[in-house]
Formats: sequence, structure tokens, C-alpha cells
Amino acid sequence: MNKRKIILDCDPGHDDAVAIILAAKNPNLELLGITVVAGNQTLENTQRNALHLVQHLDLNLPVYAGCGQPMVRDKVIAGDIHGETGLDGPVFEKLNREIEADHAVNYIIKTLMNSPEKITMVTTGPMTNLGMALRMEPKIVNKIQEIVFMGGSYANGNVTPAAEFNILADAEAAHVCISSGLPITMVGLDVTRKALCYPEIVERMRKVGNKASDLFTDLMAFFCKTQKEVYGWEGGPLHDPITIAYLIDPTVLTTKAMNVTIDTSSSQSYGRTNCDYFGYMKKEPNVNVGIDIDVEKFWDIVEDGLKLYD
Repeated sequence: MNKRKIILDCDPGHDDAVAIILAAKNPNLELLGITVVAGNQTLENTQRNALHLVQHLDLNLPVYAGCGQPMVRDKVIAGDIHGETGLDGPVFEKLNREIEADHAVNYIIKTLMNSPEKITMVTTGPMTNLGMALRMEPKIVNKIQEIVFMGGSYANGNVTPAAEFNILADAEAAHVCISSGLPITMVGLDVTRKALCYPEIVERMRKVGNKASDLFTDLMAFFCKTQKEVYGWEGGPLHDPITIAYLIDPTVLTTKAMNVTIDTSSSQSYGRTNCDYFGYMKKEPNVNVGIDIDVEKFWDIVEDGLKLYD
């Protein structure tokens, strides 16, 4: 079976880190590169975090820095959840890995245009890099197999009552991606809030007993603490890795085809993913929206992914 080629565009971020862990060594995926955007923290921090992760896990993966601010709006970051560095908690060794010289948007365009096979774009942060790539070179739509993104919600947001962070951070870029006509799967808060990393889950993963599981444990110690402080969760929702779990085993998610638009004009609901769950508007569905998750299967995928490391 041919491996599914992916580019992971992220803003590490504790849950982004777990997405990288799952994607990098899965035998059915070929992670071509990691592109980084500002989101959970500034671009300076998120690119450093990505380098720390690939170095710590001894991954032979290039990391490209992309956009440090949204296409239109002012920059927002999620320091209350991910800390001052964006990856508070783990203590990493001195950084020796370096960022690639090419800009992430240029890398995305070149890689897609030069690939004989279609590539899946996975975004787990604001969609600025992919949105810019689609605007700079529209021909890449013919080279993308699917966009799988963590973001949005057909119910409640997590930054405002209407909006989820990744979409709020750059709603215009999300609009560009969502309206591209490409196959799209949305992994929103409706499913990610069901994958809560309770203490017993952390302990289960710790028992794997390798470098990846130790990192997971350190990541979750900080992440779950801030999630409880901000939202009252007893375990932090592990948003981003569900995109990779879906690619590993699509049956982990139940999806529903809906027409989805991005609110880019409202003062109160900017960044909302308007998902026509019941088909009221009689418009053609353009996104497969996650509406349920097999939580037990998801944690099995996470555990299996950790076990692939030495």
C-alpha cells in the first residue's frame, strides 16, 4: 500500500506536538515536512518549538517557518493555554537543528507543484500559510488530495461564544481554504472536546516507557493544568492529533457533509464556522464535518503511535 503523503502545517503547541509524534513514524503516512505558523505563540516561538520536537525525537524532517501574522487581522496568540514559550512544561536539550531557508508558503507551493502524487494538507493552527499558498499559486488545488484541518465548531467556540481559536486567528485564510473546492475534513471542537486527556490516560501513556511517552507525559502535565484553569476540564482536550488519527484510521471519526462558510464580517461572530447541519440553506455541502469520535479507538491510536519510538 502506498503511503499517504502529507505536509503538517502547525503552531506547536502541546497538542500539535502530539500530532507530530503520531504523523512522523506511522507506516501508512509519509510526513514530507513541517511548516510553522504563528498561533499558539509567536512565529519565533512556534518555529523553535517545532525544531525542539524533531531534534528531541530524532526525526529527519525539515521545518519551515511561515507567516508570523494573519492575512488581514491583528495577530492573536494562545499564551494562556500554551504558556510563554508555546510549549511550556518539557525541558529540551540545547537546540542544534536549524530552520530551513525557504519560506513555508514557498515550500508548500514547490512541493505540491513538483509532486507526481497528490498530497494531503493537514493544518492544526491558523490556516494562514495554506491560504497564502492558494492565493499565490491557485494551480496547487490540482495537487492537493484533501485538506484536513483542526478548527471551527458547529456548536460553541472556545475563544468567543461563536469562534474557535484557529479560525478566529485568521478567518480570511480559513475562508480561502474552505472555499477552494477541495475535499475538506473539519476536525472541530465538537469532536475534540470529547477526547479529554484524563489523568488515567496520561498514566496509561507514561507506561509505554520510551522517549515519546515521556514527552507526552511532560506535555500533558502543563496542558491539562491550564485547560482546567481556563475551562474547568479535568483533562485537556487533545485537539490536533485527531487530524492525524483520522488519516491513520478514518473510522475514528463520524463525519457529516455540510455547507460551511466562515464569518469574516461580523463584529460579534467573526471567525465562526457556519455549518448548515440540517441543510436549511439548500446549498451544496463542501466540508465533511466531524460530529462524533470513537474515543477509545483514538487513545489506542495514540498509544500505538508512541510505541513506534525507541
